[in-house]
Amino acid sequence: MRRMHILLIEDDLDLGNGLAAALRIEGFNCTWWRRAGDVPLRLDDIAPDGVVLDLGLPDGHGEDLLATWRARGEHAPIIVITARTDLNERLRLLDKGADDFLVKPFATSELISRLRAVTRRWARQAKERWSCGELELEPRAHLAWRSGEPLNLSPREFQLLLELAREPGAVVTKSRLARRLEPHGEPLDAAAIEVHVSNLRKKIGAECIHTVRGVGYRLEG
Repeated sequence: MRRMHILLIEDDLDLGNGLAAALRIEGFNCTWWRRAGDVPLRLDDIAPDGVVLDLGLPDGHGEDLLATWRARGEHAPIIVITARTDLNERLRLLDKGADDFLVKPFATSELISRLRAVTRRWARQAKERWSCGELELEPRAHLAWRSGEPLNLSPREFQLLLELAREPGAVVTKSRLARRLEPHGEPLDAAAIEVHVSNLRKKIGAECIHTVRGVGYRLEG
């Protein structure tokens, strides 16, 4: 079963090690970079489920990365971590596209809770059990139902449904699905994605997944 993939950008060695270890213990996959220059300007190239971004980096400023990603329309929830306590600066970060922020020092447990909260908000879900029409999912338990009846989904089918459910009603491109389903290796090819979508349709109902020809798929409520 796929774990949520978190991109951690933090130059402090001790803090970075501690956060990366805590994320993995809590069930996340974590990619950790210490320099702005190492981070892709296209988040879709690695398709993280969330980003933890420190502002003070040795070769640049985290705020510049945030502004660049949002200006390019990059799609991922971003939590900023900073030692700065000025209210106006924190408000500016939210205006530039940060979804949340934490002021150092902070408890690791609070960061974990905020990560789970912002990923739920991006999926427009307020509870641990997500709802989309007759479909319900519990991401952490890897369970799904339709009209109250449990669905017998393979790990790959569940992950595909989860990725579509993050943005119900929005088109999710095949390339993004390919990256999401294989975040640490080579992406799946288009043919493999089509096979998984076909199998998923048989289990949840063909009318639940709409094909946008040449682009991707949309989960219908």
